Amino acid sequence: MENILKIYDNKIGISFQWKHIQTHLTQIIFRDTGFHLSIDEIEIFIDKISDAKQQKNCITCEAGDYCKSILLQTPSNRVSMAVSMVELGQIEDLLKGTLFQLRLNNYLTEICKN
Repeated sequence: MENILKIYDNKIGISFQWKHIQTHLTQIIFRDTGFHLSIDEIEIFIDKISDAKQQKNCITCEAGDYCKSILLQTPSNRVSMAVSMVELGQIEDLLKGTLFQLRLNNYLTEICKN
């Protein structure tokens, strides 16, 4: 953990950047999946979560909120994931928290330059 700069974390995952690698991408890991995303891709992912919330949840599933009945598209056109309503909310929190922190860090960096 000493080689990373943690940006945000919650129950489902973590976002971070590598300390010694110059890149504009942020590593976002949740469940057993990792993404390297730009700020624009994080925004797209958040939009796709909004779209996924419109899907019908499997009400008849005995697992209730933990039924993985929602197909979540990712910023990659070739990757989608089956998630539950609970996971969808946690992923949304992870992405929104990451985006907020990245924007705040960029803002503070710009202020300190002046």
